[in-house]
Amino acid sequence: MRGLLAIRRRAAVDGRTVKPALRYTHVTLAHGGGGRAMHDLIDAVFRSAFDPPGQEDQARLTHPALAEPGAQLAFTTDSFVVTPVEFPGGDIGKIAVCGTVNDLVVGGAKPLWLSAAFIIEEGCEVALLHRIAASMAREAKDAGVRIVTGDTKVVGRGAADRVFVTTSGIGVIPAGRHLAAVNIRPGDVALVNGVLGNHGAAILAARGDMALSTKLVSDCQSLGQLMEAVLAAAPGTVAARDATRGGLASALNEMAEASGTGIEIDEARLPLHPEVRGVCEILGLDPLYLANEGTLVLFVPEPQAQAALAAMRTTPAGVGAAIIGRAVSANSGMVTMRTLFGGNRIVDMLVGEQLPRIC
Repeated sequence: MRGLLAIRRRAAVDGRTVKPALRYTHVTLAHGGGGRAMHDLIDAVFRSAFDPPGQEDQARLTHPALAEPGAQLAFTTDSFVVTPVEFPGGDIGKIAVCGTVNDLVVGGAKPLWLSAAFIIEEGCEVALLHRIAASMAREAKDAGVRIVTGDTKVVGRGAADRVFVTTSGIGVIPAGRHLAAVNIRPGDVALVNGVLGNHGAAILAARGDMALSTKLVSDCQSLGQLMEAVLAAAPGTVAARDATRGGLASALNEMAEASGTGIEIDEARLPLHPEVRGVCEILGLDPLYLANEGTLVLFVPEPQAQAALAAMRTTPAGVGAAIIGRAVSANSGMVTMRTLFGGNRIVDMLVGEQLPRIC
């Protein structure tokens, strides 16, 4: 692999190290050919933003947390395809970092390192790649992780949609943490950290297909600080999931199936922005299935529910936190919701696709 760490050529000017100036404003197939053009693109756009350690094709890593007795290594990977690539509240790079970091933290891990691989369409603007790389670097710094290795590939026009990103993440789960959906028991309380569906609604509006006018922005954010606050206040926390593709409904169904419990939620308690409700009413969508990029759902024993809620609300990502329901012994493997009208309905797993290509 000729990746982010394979770049060795930098010119010295008056004792300073400088990155080469790119001769092109758009990516060509030569930028994926393994030669000087590729090296210059990686060095000018990605290596300069991420500043990975070392100059080998693999990251060589060590951390004191790895030596702690009983600690576990956590590893996750995800690919991101988003239209549009830039949108209110974020871009594909920010989503890639947040999504991978959040996949680690909901398992109780402390994120440490990320890799980043890019599939770039011929003709993609180099300026766009600069913005994406800068966004990833900022978000990684805020989340306390480093982007330490990666790769680039260039494909012909029409073989991709400007740029696709794949990120993998490594973290460490401290000894004694065992967050998993199988641990959920009847009586455990379900909480979310904030409003639902903002990301999906913002993406739909940003596409312009529906001529929607809205001030909604994506909820894209890393949740490490929030998760650590919850685990300190409610050490009995049993499970957490980020409610990304398929929204809250899919996350809850996965958890109900894994635990063998039923899950009941209350529609009146769901934190929904009025504009999200409006978009869903106009288009006939269900906000429970809209994607989120900075929202998680977690379960805690009932005696610790208020402590977990208070801890969430002390963090920027948890200001809108709410208790939305609980696990029950009835209706094993199913999610049901008490509606605003006093009835009950089944909240099934998403069938098909409400909004294509949103994360």
